[in-house]
Amino acid sequence: AFRDTSPQAPVHILVIPKDHVASLGETSSEHKEMLGHLLVSASAIARDEGIADDGYRVVINTNSDGGQTVFHLHVHLLGGRPFVFPPG
Repeated sequence: AFRDTSPQAPVHILVIPKDHVASLGETSSEHKEMLGHLLVSASAIARDEGIADDGYRVVINTNSDGGQTVFHLHVHLLGGRPFVFPPG
């Protein structure tokens, strides 16, 4: 995991699996463990960053219309400010 180079929030961290999967749309049941690990890692990082109590957002952009620009599955962990819904 590392900080996004173009942060959209005070805390914006990318959580990236080692194994290559282009997008969430390409996952199957064989990816359950990796997907679970991504979410558990995001939760642990949120605690470490001090944003867990106030809340945070976890985002997976999928394919072009979903805003994906890097075609290696990754999770955006965003926090440190209030978010509105719907986004964008």
